[in-house]
Amino acid sequence: MSNIHDEIKEIFFSHEEIVEASKKIAEIIDQDYKDCEKDPVLVCTLKGGLPFSAELIKHINRHIIIDFIDVASYHGGTESTGKLILRKDVTMDLHGRDVIVVEDIVDTGKTIKHILGHLKERGVRSVEVAALVDKPEARLVDVKAKYVGVISPKEFLVGFGLDYAERYRNLPYIGILKEEMYS
Repeated sequence: MSNIHDEIKEIFFSHEEIVEASKKIAEIIDQDYKDCEKDPVLVCTLKGGLPFSAELIKHINRHIIIDFIDVASYHGGTESTGKLILRKDVTMDLHGRDVIVVEDIVDTGKTIKHILGHLKERGVRSVEVAALVDKPEARLVDVKAKYVGVISPKEFLVGFGLDYAERYRNLPYIGILKEEMYS
């Protein structure tokens, strides 16, 4: 049995850097939503957004509500198929609420654009995106994350929620996967 850390070419974003980025994003969220009457709703994207959501909420110093959404577009490969499937929808009424979608990575932008459109149809007051990783070089549609942890190089990243074929999500850092692991 191999050690999954040996399958990583290099660490791109250490656990300590992820924690610090989460703290900075939380401070900005606290400031941005300080005057809101209702608690903001953080909508965690499953499965990849779960580790970042868990880290981020530890540092937000105001009441929040958490819900989940699962939209898939990769289906096991290294590139988005472009075919989006809503596998799990939010359960609460979002009408008139301020929503922050918490995402592991904004890559092509297709998935997050789909989620934003879906949430707007539900009558949200506002919706923003918090992404641990932003990969603007890969963008195919015009979307922007308001809260970003780090800008990604054009590499295949895994760890801290990011996966390849459902593997590597449990790494405590984000690393660049060795090409031989997916080619």
